[in-house]
Amino acid sequence: MDKHARIYVAGHRGLVGSAIVRQLQAQGYTNLVWRSHAELDLGNSAATEAFFAAEKPDYVFLAAAKVGGIIANNTYPAEFIHDNLAILTNVIHFAWKHGVTRLLFLGSSCIYPKLAPQPLKEEYLLTGALEATNRPYALAKIAGVEMCWSYNRQYGTRFLAAMPTNLYGPGDNYHLQNGHVIPALLRKFHEAKEAGAPSVTVWGTGTPRREFMYSDDMAQACVHLMSLEDEAYGRLLGSDESRTGRFEPPLVNVGVGEDVTIAELAELVKEVVGYAGEIVFDTSKPDGTPRKLMDVSRLKGSGWAATTPLRDGLRRAYQDFSTHVGR
Repeated sequence: MDKHARIYVAGHRGLVGSAIVRQLQAQGYTNLVWRSHAELDLGNSAATEAFFAAEKPDYVFLAAAKVGGIIANNTYPAEFIHDNLAILTNVIHFAWKHGVTRLLFLGSSCIYPKLAPQPLKEEYLLTGALEATNRPYALAKIAGVEMCWSYNRQYGTRFLAAMPTNLYGPGDNYHLQNGHVIPALLRKFHEAKEAGAPSVTVWGTGTPRREFMYSDDMAQACVHLMSLEDEAYGRLLGSDESRTGRFEPPLVNVGVGEDVTIAELAELVKEVVGYAGEIVFDTSKPDGTPRKLMDVSRLKGSGWAATTPLRDGLRRAYQDFSTHVGR
């Protein structure tokens, strides 16, 4: 990407989008475009087309999405599939219509089957049943991968899908019910410390394994992918299965390639927050998928690997929480 190329970051206020904006600015990109939800509803087709027609971005990072943890996904399944389908349909379609050079669609590791072999490889997409608790969200993200693939096949676009593992970092949603596991745990342990509570209850058995990536590492990976030379970038766009017979979606896993149990994560958060009480696991609550570890061979093969250790990332995330929420 040219440093002066017009770059649109959809969802610039979220965890993913804000990290991408920080990374682009740090690398000297000077022509960034964004709109808040109040300024542009990406679920509105006419408004989205008007934006693309007026702004004519060269590159698009599609990080806008309705996101949440297990409780939110279980409580609002209709919104999770409807809102996400509307956003990705409009942005991808009008990116093609208005000549965007490259688009990076940000998804989630939940697109892979619940019981897929570990670590998760890109070719495991569509090979089994999804985790029921977030199936509506996962199906919307799978549709985004297929849209990129279909537009590439039919129109010759160069749209790529990146599937990040579980993310955390500055600007996260620290809501106890609707947040993801790390921000929710940071808040829960912080409030228990402030209240002098004797114990903190963590949902599930603590045995599921999860991979966690610091958001600024993810953003570095995304900018790296979008900045690849044409030949290297083209190798990530997969193939037309109807011609080659090979299932090769335009898909790249973005992760660290290592995981921890939820129990180990809880102990790390407890340490970082400085909480002295006991951790109790509520085994009546759902665990979700037993394990979700990404195979990041394609990403590493393109010349990039994550650098932030989990403990260091948690310290930075807790500092962000303490600054903006936990006072």
